[in-house]
Amino acid sequence: QMELEALRSIYEGDLCFRELSPVSFQYRIGESGDPKAFLIEVSWPETYPQTAPVISMDAFFNNTISSAIKQSILDKLMVEVEANLGTAMTYTLFEYAKDNKEVFMENQPVNTVTSVSNSTSVGTPDVPPSKKKEKKEQLSKTQKRKLADKTDNKGELPRGWNWVDVIKVTQVHSIQYCE
Repeated sequence: QMELEALRSIYEGDLCFRELSPVSFQYRIGESGDPKAFLIEVSWPETYPQTAPVISMDAFFNNTISSAIKQSILDKLMVEVEANLGTAMTYTLFEYAKDNKEVFMENQPVNTVTSVSNSTSVGTPDVPPSKKKEKKEQLSKTQKRKLADKTDNKGELPRGWNWVDVIKVTQVHSIQYCE
């Protein structure tokens, strides 16, 4: 199949492209972390390209996309199929979907829950690295709690808050008995 070879060479190294079988292909439109990314699957019946390929959006990847939007994307792709019947069109369909991704997905509500993952540590200031670099000491839970208690409401440590600890640590480490 000429088209199969062409697809393989065009999309070689493209992580969005997957060959499920020699007559079935998936293409992810959008980056993997993109809430508006979607996956289209194109399969060739025996009479393709004289007849339309089967286009599906049933992939689990698309399970957050409303069925109305999936249907509207499929409808738009089918218009493109009609215009290209009789020619190798899989590449055309994937590129058409890429070019029109924003339009296809404009009514898809973006689930913003995923974007707050990095605010889990609110209110617990990062413990500044100890003045003594060589000794990486694991703080116990109680020590961490004490550190957290020393912070003021803004989560900022008062100046000099860790002096006592530094002095203690220094004393302990500098007492070395040599034979």
